[in-house]
Amino acid sequence: MMARRVDQIRDAGLCSGCGLCAGVSGGLIEMGETADGYQRPHATAPLPAPLVKRVDTICPGLNIDRDNAVRDAEYHPVWGPIVETKLGWSTDNELRRNASSGGGLSGVLVHLIETGQIDYVVQTAMSDESPVRNALKISTGRDGIFQSAGSRYAPSSPLADIAARLDAPGRFAFVGKPCDVAGLRNLASVDPRVNEKVPYMLAFMCAGVPSYKGTDAVLKAMGVPQGSEVTSFRFRGDGWPGYATAVLADGSRYQMDYNTSWGTILNRFLQFRCKVCPDGTGEFADITFADGWHCDEKGYPLFEETDGRSLVITRTRRGAALFDEAEASGRVASEPVPVRSIHHMQPFQAKRKGLVLSRLAALGSVGHRPPRFRGLSLPKNARMLGAAQNAKSYLGTLRRLLKRRKPA
Repeated sequence: MMARRVDQIRDAGLCSGCGLCAGVSGGLIEMGETADGYQRPHATAPLPAPLVKRVDTICPGLNIDRDNAVRDAEYHPVWGPIVETKLGWSTDNELRRNASSGGGLSGVLVHLIETGQIDYVVQTAMSDESPVRNALKISTGRDGIFQSAGSRYAPSSPLADIAARLDAPGRFAFVGKPCDVAGLRNLASVDPRVNEKVPYMLAFMCAGVPSYKGTDAVLKAMGVPQGSEVTSFRFRGDGWPGYATAVLADGSRYQMDYNTSWGTILNRFLQFRCKVCPDGTGEFADITFADGWHCDEKGYPLFEETDGRSLVITRTRRGAALFDEAEASGRVASEPVPVRSIHHMQPFQAKRKGLVLSRLAALGSVGHRPPRFRGLSLPKNARMLGAAQNAKSYLGTLRRLLKRRKPA
């Protein structure tokens, strides 16, 4: 079967916006913001057949294949490979408060830099050009990691310059969404420089990427006057779960709680690829970090402000050893948590994997070739949800696809 071109991947709604295709294209593909507020690739010149084939092979929008993961841990059908599960946090109180969920990830990154295991960190943070946009950030020390801490619920393309990173001196840790990390693992399967240059790949759990229109909707709901100059904007952090906070040029501040900003606004602007995502939990990372929510007596997450804590899932032996090192160095602290507790801390992630096959069936029903998702226990997850939920998922997705006909 012929390789799919970049425009075919994009127009089928399977692009995640990671930027990997641009990163390996030698300038023949560029990322840009669309009218819908997403990051999408476009070719600047006709693409040679070998590049088309390579993109078709490594694009994480098309390919999530367990064969490209590091397979040295027991595989849980819902949560992926697991060496250990913990609740962790940064022992640096400023870093813990500034981060979105306790600073466990930030603490590990500081440990890596300070022990010389890496030269820098590739991550996403607030853009210097616009505080309501994201940008790729290179952090070489604690200050950069501190400034980059905190979730950015908007499009990002952290792999858009990956070839240049692999060509340049130095080794780096990569931090990204699960699809970003899966894309880098895909690249590693065809480019040995990845494993030489990137000793650690770290992910955070992701419930989907909202468009920049979602950011605009949050600002509007906060009451930020249209046309105001926003000098700082964060989605979370400065506490846990923290508030979405906009600061204007005149010093005025506008805030909105996390449950409102994410739960009622941002999640209405998710890109289509996230609706069929088989890996929101970072199965291809060395370590995955997430919110270790406290729960009520019925098992539902609570969102009252308190000291942050990270759910930490080490997925490779290397990742487990790294976290143990960081804890021994005093950069992070942790306590054990049973795997069964993850379901209550992350109820959305516990369910979404089971919906993938029904949604892919709907995608096929409107004439799009499905992506290649392999080795992820998707049939087992679908069976756990049952026929009724799968039928509802299929019909709901089909209605949306027919209404839009061409996913964003």
